[in-house]
Amino acid sequence: MAVVTINLNEVQSEVDRRILGGFIEHLGRCIYGGVFDEGSLLADERGFRKDVIEAVRRLRPPVLRWPGGNFASGYHWADGVGPRDARPRRADLAWHAEETNRFGTDEFMGFCQEVGAEPYICLNMGTGTMDEAQAWVEYCNGTGNTEWANKRRQNGHEASYRVKYWGLGNEMYGPWQIGQLSAEDYVKRARQWAKVLKRADPDLELVSCGETGWSNWDETVIPGLAEYVRWHSVHLYTGSDDYWSNVLTPHQAERAARIASALIEKARYNKRIEHQIFIAYDEWNVWFRERATDSAADERYSLGDALAVATYLHAFVRYGRVVRMANLAQLVNVIAPIVTSQDNLFLQTIYYPLRFFSDHLGTVSLRVDVEGEHHEFTDLESTLGRQHRVADLGPFPILDVVSSLSGPSGCLMISVVNRSPDEDVTAEIRIVGDFDPTTAHIEELNGPAWSTSNSFEAPDAVYVQEDDIERFPSTTKYRFPAHSHTVITCQIPQTTPSLT
Repeated sequence: MAVVTINLNEVQSEVDRRILGGFIEHLGRCIYGGVFDEGSLLADERGFRKDVIEAVRRLRPPVLRWPGGNFASGYHWADGVGPRDARPRRADLAWHAEETNRFGTDEFMGFCQEVGAEPYICLNMGTGTMDEAQAWVEYCNGTGNTEWANKRRQNGHEASYRVKYWGLGNEMYGPWQIGQLSAEDYVKRARQWAKVLKRADPDLELVSCGETGWSNWDETVIPGLAEYVRWHSVHLYTGSDDYWSNVLTPHQAERAARIASALIEKARYNKRIEHQIFIAYDEWNVWFRERATDSAADERYSLGDALAVATYLHAFVRYGRVVRMANLAQLVNVIAPIVTSQDNLFLQTIYYPLRFFSDHLGTVSLRVDVEGEHHEFTDLESTLGRQHRVADLGPFPILDVVSSLSGPSGCLMISVVNRSPDEDVTAEIRIVGDFDPTTAHIEELNGPAWSTSNSFEAPDAVYVQEDDIERFPSTTKYRFPAHSHTVITCQIPQTTPSLT
């Protein structure tokens, strides 16, 4: 039997809801036919899919990143504003497609408003210019009597959009990227852009383009841009047909957070930088099956993939001191939790861990100790063509657990992933601190097998089962089914403990 100990008096870190952010890109059916579907009977008068808006609202993403991704490095934002029928149709060199520009800046801002998300814009540092970037900031945030602020007003948007987050390019290290740069050249260019953008709007927060968090690129970029940025991005995709590789490689996010945060601390110390710099996992997901351009990354997710996504979320909570933003790539149709057809949609398995955390994630994470069976893992070559070496981080507990607490209501969340593919695990849950027996609500994601997926034909093959425990004492036993994600929540009538 396993033992899970949760200490109400030991706070590990603050938890930022921005780790539940999303990402939409002009790729495949993410925008057109997903978020935005003019002429559809399911669309509103602006072209937004109403069923998609409803599903996204349930996730409540605090931040939404756009327009890419690789697409950003060839995107000229001025093509996408003004009357839709007058906008130019362009070749999209990133994804070998055609871009109609019918969904642009104003449409993105409108969608963010509909779903309650703050906008995060990734700038074009591939084919774009510094003047073009400055003009975009002016269009979005300008309040004066200037050209681009007036253009926004002429387009029907009097008030400033107040876009806070601006990314200094996307994956500029990659040979797949339009305008690829060396780390040194990227830093030189980004520093100049940063100076101009901060003059255009001193309140914006810039995001430096990072890689894995542990790469030579990160070692150069972090100190090179530390005085100008508030965020350093990390991109991490994992996935494998091997079950254990798939559910355990998300722990690589923890290695990335440790190394990147150490590089940030070193840069801040050496350069005497007073402002905080946090990590933004602004692209992350399970992605390995559908990677060809012609498939448009229309990935189908299994229950095992949902357990991997839950493990990512656990990692972000554990490293909440430094990880303050994360953006699941992507939101609709393209490696996404939501899949649409012409007249319907279904929710993929990975939707549900995001929904659990959206509903119940607290403001601080608590110390959790897990005693029980572990899995000895041997690294396998990832089907991504890369090797995520995580065996040295193990052995890994079969039960992966995090806990958070909200104040002042005192909602305790216990999130448990049973990663055993075939065995239930009974655990004794011990809650240390001032805790009286209370009613607990249980939500459990599971299905017939870890390989089970949802589809239009079987939208609830992987399902959520709910229950209540009328008397949930400070010490109790609970059986966690094989290949499951379980969230237990209850109210604690106390003030959230202070950070230690």
